Amino acid sequence: SWKQERVPGGYRYASAHGSITILEQPWRLEIRDAEGRLLTRTHHLTDNETTLWPALPFSFVRRASDYARHMGPVFSLAPGEKIFGTGESFTRLDKRGPRVVLFVDDPNGAESEEMYKPIPSFMSSRGYGMFVHTSAPATFDFGKTFSGTTALMLGDDQLDLFVFLGDPKEILDEYTDLTGKAAMPPLRSFGFWMSRITYFSEQQVRDVASKLRQHRIPSDVIHLDTGWFETDWRCDYEFSPTRFADPARMIADLRDDGFRISLWQLPYFTPQNRLFPEIIEKGLAVRDPRGNVPYEDAVLDFTNPEAVGWYQEKIAGLLRLGVGAIKVDFGEAAPMNGQYASGRTGWYEHNLYPLLYNRAVAEITHEITGDNIIWARSTWAGSQRYPLHWGGDAANTDFGMAATLRGGLSLGLSGFSFWSHDIGGFTARTPEELYRRWLPFGMLSSHTRSHGAPPKEPWEYGSDFTDAFRRATELRYRLMPYVYAQAKDSSERGLPMLRALFIEFPGDPGSWLVEDQYLLGTDILVAPLME
Repeated sequence: SWKQERVPGGYRYASAHGSITILEQPWRLEIRDAEGRLLTRTHHLTDNETTLWPALPFSFVRRASDYARHMGPVFSLAPGEKIFGTGESFTRLDKRGPRVVLFVDDPNGAESEEMYKPIPSFMSSRGYGMFVHTSAPATFDFGKTFSGTTALMLGDDQLDLFVFLGDPKEILDEYTDLTGKAAMPPLRSFGFWMSRITYFSEQQVRDVASKLRQHRIPSDVIHLDTGWFETDWRCDYEFSPTRFADPARMIADLRDDGFRISLWQLPYFTPQNRLFPEIIEKGLAVRDPRGNVPYEDAVLDFTNPEAVGWYQEKIAGLLRLGVGAIKVDFGEAAPMNGQYASGRTGWYEHNLYPLLYNRAVAEITHEITGDNIIWARSTWAGSQRYPLHWGGDAANTDFGMAATLRGGLSLGLSGFSFWSHDIGGFTARTPEELYRRWLPFGMLSSHTRSHGAPPKEPWEYGSDFTDAFRRATELRYRLMPYVYAQAKDSSERGLPMLRALFIEFPGDPGSWLVEDQYLLGTDILVAPLME
């Protein structure tokens, strides 16, 4: 549908959606909308003739220390232009002005510029979006170094760039056609998840289930975090025999009472873990160039089919026991100096690791249970295919709550339909006043979970708070027909459930400025009380 024609100095490729002009001297790409308005263009060295600042042009960048060559595509920024996306970024929603480092990391919370979920894609308020198809580390400079340009500093020596033209809905739809639409999670996953870090015994789990029913608080899932092993945090995929006498019976009994069980795990293994010798002997862990384990812990190599098969069999055993969902925690520490079974180093595999990790759990879960559900922390482009993801270890503070919302909105602008967060924050005991304000924000999100340092159970805060908690949870369940219908629509169109206002109202300039309100689906406006 694209037609080529010769124009002065080059060629133009046009369609009903817009045009790309290639100029030869100086070499330049110009991107226009259907009306012919210039949206952005590559920055050439000759453009610096009007400024004293040596702004980087669209170029290769060669490192002096070893002559390594990387791509540095640079595009123009217009006055008033705004930039959104790049993954679950907790800083300001509009990325015009900052520099964003796209490197999967554990930021130890939601309050810094580091990200569990960086995504090398973004959209502009001028009606275009870009996706850089790479897994190498990258830095996107949106006017920080030079206010008139977007400089995409890539750790790759070639450029594979997709450009999308249209409004935000059209961009998200096309981007997720390319990288994958979110699968539709099961209905029960949209209910309330009760959790803390952590429940340590079968009796604790049964008590929580009993009290949820006793206090008439609707709930569908109880999550067991790091304490279901014999040694807290030491993941060996087996229930502690001293504290869980009959896990299969417990899971079956709770299922009869309307609860599913979710279990925490991670892909790192300390030398004290009983599985460590087997992992090393079978060569299932990432190695360094000398053939050693790069860290003290062994990190599973998800580029190794044998490691994936070994790991999925461990997960499958839990799912066959009746477990309903697996928490896909961590995944941000794939060794940069690792030599992977793929034949590549951590330079390309570090950012890709969360995607492979998400996929391994999602595929075996669907194979055993038929459900499309995980609960994951780290991601890369394409991870939206494997719902769902949550916002990490937020502080129990007003600014932790505000940053969490910005992260969720930003991730939704990067192709993720389903996202949740720890109601009340994670790190310490949640102040009751903060818990009350965070609660409706949690209930009016894609998915809903209370989790973090104890206590998180509402009855631990007293009868008045328990009543407030019940009312908020009942609101969630009364809205379930709406929530489920919106989820289905979002998954089919690549739209986020937690939706920045300008997705629905791109023609309203004010909507592009709001980062403390959102739409749940198309019709419910939510304005959390941040203080």
